[in-house]
Amino acid sequence: MGQRVLEIESLSFGYNQKLLYKDFSLSLNIGECIAIVGASGSGKSTLFELIAGNLKPKRGKIKKSKIGWIFQDPYSSFHPTYTVYEQIKEVTAVDMSRVDEYIKSLGITKDLLYCMPHQLSGGELQRCSILRAVMMRPKLLLCDEPTSALDNITQLETMKLLMTLLKSVGILLITHDIDLAKWSADKIIDITQTR
Repeated sequence: MGQRVLEIESLSFGYNQKLLYKDFSLSLNIGECIAIVGASGSGKSTLFELIAGNLKPKRGKIKKSKIGWIFQDPYSSFHPTYTVYEQIKEVTAVDMSRVDEYIKSLGITKDLLYCMPHQLSGGELQRCSILRAVMMRPKLLLCDEPTSALDNITQLETMKLLMTLLKSVGILLITHDIDLAKWSADKIIDITQTR
């Protein structure tokens, strides 16, 4: 069992009088992938916002290691007027001279990094999004529907790539795709059954 990278203890949170989480607990270690599934509006993305510290729980504790984040829509996660390279360099914890070792495993070429985001396909930009997250050297990787905007072949390639990262991170995956969750996750949590 790897290092513990996320510990949620007795979390309660809701909006107005509606509780999304009541005494919810979860732990995640390096080498593990846990999938969070549930209907739209059930609180999947809210959980990530709580983990990131953008929302405060009503009760409970969240302890986490350094976070990397892969968003559902890569175009909304990159600024349109800067190159992909500039945006990765701004947040990376790794010397950018080492980028070559990472892009090879992602199946992208270095020249793509010097493009503007809109010049890349969705699949290419999502791989750049993964590159950015990995080069931040996180211990906890939050993946919010990372393949939903991609075609089936690119989805599979992207998920295979994410699974290769498990030697150094723990992955918390939001997905509406139950088959994908079954294929990739060590554990599946249906958020609608946690109340």
